[in-house]
Amino acid sequence: MRVPELKVEIQPPKRLRDRLYQYLVLVRLNRPIGIFLLLWPALWALWLAGSGQPPWPVVLIFVLGVVLMRSAGCAINDYADRHFDGQVARTRQRPLATGRVSPGEAIGVFVVLSLLAFVLVLQLNWQTIALSVVALALTVIYPFMKRFTHLPQLFLGAAFGWAIPMAFTAVTGSIPNYAWILFAATLIWALIYDTQYAMVDRADDLRIGIKSTAILFGRYDRLAIALLQILMLGLLLWVGQTAGLGVFYQLGLLTAAGLAIYQHYLIRNREPKLCFQAFLNNNYFGMAVFLGLAFDYGLRA
Repeated sequence: MRVPELKVEIQPPKRLRDRLYQYLVLVRLNRPIGIFLLLWPALWALWLAGSGQPPWPVVLIFVLGVVLMRSAGCAINDYADRHFDGQVARTRQRPLATGRVSPGEAIGVFVVLSLLAFVLVLQLNWQTIALSVVALALTVIYPFMKRFTHLPQLFLGAAFGWAIPMAFTAVTGSIPNYAWILFAATLIWALIYDTQYAMVDRADDLRIGIKSTAILFGRYDRLAIALLQILMLGLLLWVGQTAGLGVFYQLGLLTAAGLAIYQHYLIRNREPKLCFQAFLNNNYFGMAVFLGLAFDYGLRA
């Protein structure tokens, strides 16, 4: 389904400084929540793979790679949604929707950032380089899935979670079975937070024909989120037991569970503003898991 493009009177910025600012907005460096949601699973995996002491050059490569690939993902996402964003209250001021950035420029930004990320990956072993090709494919595929399925969040979760097998291969050269359990937990986490995110836009999405889990779950959205959170916490507990983690990791999971309960308080009336706050709160959820993991390793050393 094609939605007519928003008619705008805004002229593209002419000064280099203004144009660079629009690129910054395009890749959402002014809204870093996506960086954190991609970064936490990568850090979980790096600390597990390195038994609490991952190689710092590898950590730096992954942190920089997360920033670059999340930014590239935003550029290709806005290109994919350029006919929709102008029809949604939350996104109508995005650079492509207003005409401040052209579709060709968005593709150019995506290509440049992806190439820079690939240069970083080339510093790692061949297994990680091979897995990075899958990461790029997932980044490109995800933005278009909302046209075909009510579960585009599964593709988002796969894209964000793919840093996990990459981290294990970068540190150890192999992927243990429990790494795939961690990957599954991260995929479920994307279903959780992106459903909260989609609850913000549900009315607009229904009007213009965009699919999402918020629409799929309907009036059972809060129940679905609760069940997914329980499942995710169970998988994270399983990962900790398999990896031999102890009480500090469990305290981190307990803190994360408390944050999940708080998120339910926020979305209790499905108010868009509070649903967005619940989505943002997932940064602290991911941080709690990481701090529990890091303290567990650090205090036993």
